[in-house]
Amino acid sequence: MIRLIQVGRCYRMGSETIHALVDVNLEIERGEYVAIMGPSGSGKSTLMNIIGCLDSPTSGRYELDGVDVSRMDDNELADVRNERIGFVFQSFHLLPRSTALHNVELPLIYAGLPAEERRRRALEALERVGLADRVHHRPNELSGGQRQRVAIARALVNRPALLLADEPTGNLDSKTGEEILALFDTLWRQGHTILLVTHEEDVARHAQRVVRIRDGRIAADVRCSGA
Repeated sequence: MIRLIQVGRCYRMGSETIHALVDVNLEIERGEYVAIMGPSGSGKSTLMNIIGCLDSPTSGRYELDGVDVSRMDDNELADVRNERIGFVFQSFHLLPRSTALHNVELPLIYAGLPAEERRRRALEALERVGLADRVHHRPNELSGGQRQRVAIARALVNRPALLLADEPTGNLDSKTGEEILALFDTLWRQGHTILLVTHEEDVARHAQRVVRIRDGRIAADVRCSGA
């Protein structure tokens, strides 16, 4: 499903060139649950951004479902993000004045779906994450864990092939974080491909496989017992 071949990403900072990723080779099969780990500045966020089509490599090739997305323009990348990838972020990124239902509907509005279909699919996604009784609540009326569940429902609503989660438990207490990870475990068992960026070993242990990044290179790629 995901194939990176000799992928590099460089940034210019004044007269200096920063090599965020160096000759990264990585394959992830459909249905895998993979954690990406590494210290601050290791390149893990850059790798996530490239896999999520938020950024493009400066060298190498990135294929998603057999399609070379590494040379697509911004509009083409936006279409790929909206149709094939669901994002879950540490800070939720919900619209504060909108209900849970409207927040989940947003990707479908961008996709041009009619109102009745948007509502049906958003309600279905909220039910999948256990929030069928909170659809008309705004973010300030929800707990941190419930807000993250709304964000996960929004990521699911377009029925993406890939779920990308960037430190999804980072703003949650340990009990709530475990509840969110249990939800990811369930989604994985239901057939979703999940890629999770984390710096926490306890979080990474939920994955089938842990890829460790250091100095822009893959330092280790280990399969584990997983979820």
